[in-house]
Amino acid sequence: MLAARELTRRFGGVVAVDRVSLELKRGEIHALIGTNGAGKSTLINLLAGELRPSAGTVSFCGESLRAARPEHMARLGIGRTFQRSNVFPEFSTFENCRLAAQARLPRVWAIHEPAARCPTSGEAAMHALDVVGLSERRDAAAAVLSHGERRALEIAMCLATDPSVLLLDEPLAGMGGEESQRIIELLRHLKSDRAILLVEHDMDAVFAVADVITVMVNGQVLESGPPARIRASAAVQHAYLGDPPVGVP
Repeated sequence: MLAARELTRRFGGVVAVDRVSLELKRGEIHALIGTNGAGKSTLINLLAGELRPSAGTVSFCGESLRAARPEHMARLGIGRTFQRSNVFPEFSTFENCRLAAQARLPRVWAIHEPAARCPTSGEAAMHALDVVGLSERRDAAAAVLSHGERRALEIAMCLATDPSVLLLDEPLAGMGGEESQRIIELLRHLKSDRAILLVEHDMDAVFAVADVITVMVNGQVLESGPPARIRASAAVQHAYLGDPPVGVP
């Protein structure tokens, strides 16, 4: 659904992303891993339209997105979350989701109608909250949510825009085991009719949920393939996961 071909991004003399190619397919969770500075966040910003590539292309369902801006990408059906919390803390969970839904489906002709009365965005918001398990917290201000609930709200805000592609930047960061497991189960549920790119440092979660893993080192793809292949790769163990102790296979 979303594909990068020879994608490159330079910042002066620094090549942050160097000829990276990958494909996101419906029904798959494609995990992107690598140490800090490997180029993961730059790549996700390129895929989301936040940055323009220095070279290479991004395409959605075969259509080139070379000049697409983030709002255009969102309206096409490409949703994303960020490393840091990106919600309106004083608004309720419902209002956060309703605003996201309204941004995807603006009704510029209804200038005399209060936005809060828009049934389409309201229904989309409630459905998204239900999917992530926050429907009972619809009236709670985002500021009072737990860290795990707030990360779930960010995913709900994405879902309220009805995306076919999800770009998730470290959704498990800072979570405990129980909260992480809830998000893992949510991702398994969401992938059935979506393509998901998961940027994550939690290796247990990555190997538990990913269908495909791409490993980046110094802006380049070191290896890409199914989890078993990545786990067995000597190059990956050396560059990222760490060499096993002597005598351990």
